[in-house]
Amino acid sequence: MEAEPRELDREDFWAACAAPAVEALAACATPEDVERVRVRFLGRQSPLSLALRRLRDLPDERRRQAGLLGNRTRTALEEALRAREGELSRAAAARRLEAEVVDVTLPGRRPALGHPHPLVTVRREVEAIFASLGFTVADGPEVEGEWYNFEALNMPPDHPAREMHDSFYLDARAGPDEPPGRLLLRTHTSPVQVRYMLGRGGRLPVRIIAPGRVYRRDEDATHSPMFHQVEGLLLGQGVAFSHLKGVLTEFARRLYGPQTEVRLRPSYFPFTEPSAEADVTCAFCGGSGCRTCKGSGWIEILGAGMVHPRVLEAGGYDPERVSGFAFGVGIDRLAMLRYGIPDMRLLFEGDLRFLDQF
Repeated sequence: MEAEPRELDREDFWAACAAPAVEALAACATPEDVERVRVRFLGRQSPLSLALRRLRDLPDERRRQAGLLGNRTRTALEEALRAREGELSRAAAARRLEAEVVDVTLPGRRPALGHPHPLVTVRREVEAIFASLGFTVADGPEVEGEWYNFEALNMPPDHPAREMHDSFYLDARAGPDEPPGRLLLRTHTSPVQVRYMLGRGGRLPVRIIAPGRVYRRDEDATHSPMFHQVEGLLLGQGVAFSHLKGVLTEFARRLYGPQTEVRLRPSYFPFTEPSAEADVTCAFCGGSGCRTCKGSGWIEILGAGMVHPRVLEAGGYDPERVSGFAFGVGIDRLAMLRYGIPDMRLLFEGDLRFLDQF
């Protein structure tokens, strides 16, 4: 509607401006429709807004009356828009509540609870067993220097045993406060023994276990490039091989049951002398022979031996006065035997179908 200056101070003119908006507003079915009506009839290019801008063309005595009528019309439309929008919003909410009725009397769904990983469970049990035997838990860095990982454990650079570890070397060398050599991801937790001995300053006794992650270039059903070990060390005066067998027997019986027997077989490790591998009676057949133990009735669980004099010297102890034993056991292997897991890789794949069984 094109407003003529002579009509701007007439009440019927402003009523005619508002009538189409009121009619369109009555036909709105959603709050979105109301917004479209707002833009159409109250926007900058709407007939009402254009008429209000024409007020400046009126003489002063007529402009006041026309402005009063125009602003009253605009205010009435804005209130009608708000009322209609609120009415439609309440109706939509009521319909939504009716469609989304919640029966509060229905029983709730219990959330799925997590549980420790089988490796965590076995590690905690191993730590608890040795803690009850007087051992404390020691820790050390996973990025280790060659001296701590090899040389201090009686494995000089040309020692063939170093090839068996097939290490992950880093493009870095030990710092100025460390023995010279390259850095690598530790291949066993035995370096913790050396660091602990050096930190003790020759004091006795020493009774520690060192659980943690270790790394080697190896992967198949029974090996992983990252796996877990528990290293044990006991030093004192008059410590003998019989003490080692007693501790390992007690450990095995607490872990696998009082009927478990332990067998020590001669072996070789650079850091112990004499050395032995420890077997336990098969937990699956009780020693009668099965596929798991390949019919022998025995399963190997760890390596052990009396601490080599050179390792004692590297740790700051006099091998003429001090003796002790050390052992290393794979937590992953203990878990596989405990739960009958055929492939070590299952422990690290994160498959909930597998983990939920524990």
